[in-house]
Order: sequence, then structure tokens, then C-alpha cells
Amino acid sequence: MPSASYTTPAAAFDLLVAGNQRFVAGVPEHPNQDAGRRAALAPVQNPFAVVFGCSDSRLAAEIIFDRGLGDLFVVRTAGHVAGPEVLGSIEYGVSVLDCPLVVVLGHDSCGAVGAASAVVAGGDSPAGYVRDVVERVTPSVLAARAAGITEPEEVVEEHIRSTVDLLLERSRAVAEAVDAGRTAVVGLCYRLGDGRARLVAAHGIDAAAVTV
Repeated sequence: MPSASYTTPAAAFDLLVAGNQRFVAGVPEHPNQDAGRRAALAPVQNPFAVVFGCSDSRLAAEIIFDRGLGDLFVVRTAGHVAGPEVLGSIEYGVSVLDCPLVVVLGHDSCGAVGAASAVVAGGDSPAGYVRDVVERVTPSVLAARAAGITEPEEVVEEHIRSTVDLLLERSRAVAEAVDAGRTAVVGLCYRLGDGRARLVAAHGIDAAAVTV
């Protein structure tokens, strides 16, 4: 059973990659999903990764990474926008649960990124609290445009990278854990069509040494 107490950032990342590869190949193992695992976890949790992902119904972390109960500490918002509650939840995963890996998980055809892109292009802002979500994604879209990035999927990747940077800039606890080598923060872009999660950003882990 993977445990954050002895799993390194690189080992935790390898566990996620291996699970995603099984999912893509259609040979999932569905680990840690039985009654014994449920009973063992009743008194304590010890996940090996924090996954901060978009709320999209097609982006269920335990399924696409072929993991089970107690493996992942999952935080989700539309467009993976990060407010104080999100930052506090991620810090809990890193500082209290000692997770050696934080993953920002975005995906192609993201509705929040698409809506922000439409607003930047001159469209109308959505009503209600959905507008707040779109406004938090808009800086990523503007940064992409400033860099000459216009393709929708490349804008999504820019938003993932921006979210990774935001976590490190706004959370001292996460930044210090990365600096100390206890935790890595990576950004993954999930493809809805083939199920593959591709690395687009990495801090605290050697991106050149991994292939996703």
C-alpha cells in the first residue's frame, strides 16, 4: 500500500503514471477498493498525492489513474480555479498528510477556459457565480494571448501552468515543501478522447527523466 511516509515525489509520480497507462490500455487493476482496504482506512488516511483538478464529470482522478480508497487527496473546482479554501485544502494535504506530490489536473475542451476565451474575444460574461470562475481563468487566457498562444488546447495548457505557478506563489507551505525536496508540484493535461494525462509543468521533479 503506497504511503506518503515513505513515497518520494518521483515514486509518487511513477505510481500515477503507471495507473494512467493501465487506464489508457484498458487493463485497470482497480487497487485498494475492497472491504479490507475500507476497514484499514477507517482510523487514518495516508494518500500519496494531492490531485487538484477540474470538476468536469469526465475527470474522475481515481478512475483515470487507476487508484483506490485512500490513495489520492482530491480537490476539484470548475476550471481548477484556486481560492482560499482550495489553497487550504492543498496545504492540508501537503503539511498534515505529508503528500509528496501535488498534481494540477486540467483537460482539453475545458468549458471554463473556453468561456474565458470567449469573454476575452468580446463575448458576454456569464451570469451569477459562474462569472467568478470565468474571471479567475481570464488571466491565464490573457497570458496565453500575450505569448502568442491562440490554439484552444495550448491555452488550456497555459492555464494549467499558470495554476501550478499560482500554487507555488500563494502557498508558502507548498513552496517550502518543494524547496526542501519533500513534495513536487506537477501539471498534467488530460485528453478526453484517449484518456492520457500528459505532463506540461513540473517543479521539484526532473521533467526530463519522466515520459507521460
